Amino acid sequence: MSTAPAPTRKSTIFIFATVLIDMIGLGLIWPVVPALLQDVGHMNLARATEIGGWMFAAYALAQFLGGPLMGNLSDAYGRRPMLLLAIGGLAIDYVFSALAPTIWLLILGRAIAGFCGASHVIATAYLTDVTPPEGRARAFGMVGAAFGLGFVIGPAIGGLLGEFGPRVPFWVAAALAFANLMFGYFVLPESLSPEKRRPFQWRRANPLGVLKVFRGYPSVLPLTLVLLIYYFAGSVYPTLWSFWGIATFGWTEAVIGLTLALFGIMAALVEGVFSGPLVARFGEARVVIAGLCVGTVGAIGFGFASSLPMVLMLLVFVSIEGLVHPCLTALMTRDVPDDAQGELQGGLASLMNIATLTSALFFTQAFGWFARPEAVTPRPGAPFLIAAAIMALALLLFLTLRARGTGSGGLTKPETIAKVAGPATAPETP
Repeated sequence: MSTAPAPTRKSTIFIFATVLIDMIGLGLIWPVVPALLQDVGHMNLARATEIGGWMFAAYALAQFLGGPLMGNLSDAYGRRPMLLLAIGGLAIDYVFSALAPTIWLLILGRAIAGFCGASHVIATAYLTDVTPPEGRARAFGMVGAAFGLGFVIGPAIGGLLGEFGPRVPFWVAAALAFANLMFGYFVLPESLSPEKRRPFQWRRANPLGVLKVFRGYPSVLPLTLVLLIYYFAGSVYPTLWSFWGIATFGWTEAVIGLTLALFGIMAALVEGVFSGPLVARFGEARVVIAGLCVGTVGAIGFGFASSLPMVLMLLVFVSIEGLVHPCLTALMTRDVPDDAQGELQGGLASLMNIATLTSALFFTQAFGWFARPEAVTPRPGAPFLIAAAIMALALLLFLTLRARGTGSGGLTKPETIAKVAGPATAPETP
């Protein structure tokens, strides 16, 4: 029998709003990063892309380090103070970034945003505190919905606001975070009673410690490698989309935002409506193969895309790729006991941050090389062709594992993905 405190309507709304505003704030600034870097650094687009890679890397590294630390601090001192501290930090950081006069201060601002953006870890823990076990799937689904909705709203609005200047979206994001802080200060009760708290220990906050789950269950390691390669290749989209759109087509911030919003809508539609029927009909393994095939072909298409209509068609086409992550995760959960499912999810989240960190640096430097003005034949789409080759490697590895029956015992079984533990993640994004 659960002893979790009964959730109030206002506190539940606040948790939803926290995750939503975090994603909206992140999405607001994506379309304007190229223009902001060019304005602050007085540099061309190719050089701005290389610097943008360090900004993405700083954000991912801070998320990687901040998630376990923030979660363990909330275990020791309560959810409410840590959640409000993270939200307040985001509000201050957006103001800091809006005023930053140098590139290094912009990179520092992204690092602070990444650390404070780990508030979703505490938000999920809060929901776990106040929700009985039988209702947690629905609660975590709410978090996933907030991720998806924020990704659609943020870039669309950010692109439109960017037409008034590259710093305007930062001010709007700051205002949203500050409003959420005030709302939470007055309505959010503490969910973790003092007798359930545990002393803070640095070893528990070690971000690499969560990776030990893979050592404990070696049967999941082959599929983990497939997922890591997939993460790395797929990160080309959020890393380069804005820079690539400007370099290839001369897109405005508004067009960048609307294309991102379209992908968010398609990803939500595929994952929310078609995932169940597709997996029930074909099984996770076949859906993974289809998703990796689509991802490979789609990346090649973006590498050679020559018009906005072609890009829009490709955005619809590649949305099926979003099922690779949940299906691979579902296969791995079969070889991990129920009391270690949360640990598995934490390990996978850490892998995603590591892949994002390394791929941001790799793909932005590659883009800067291929798109530089002095190149004999500048080709901004070349990094997508590299990503296609890496995605094909993930496909080849998965097909090899399936042929050998290596890894999860569910590779050849047409099961459903209902066993996936934890909240939904934000969609893979261009």
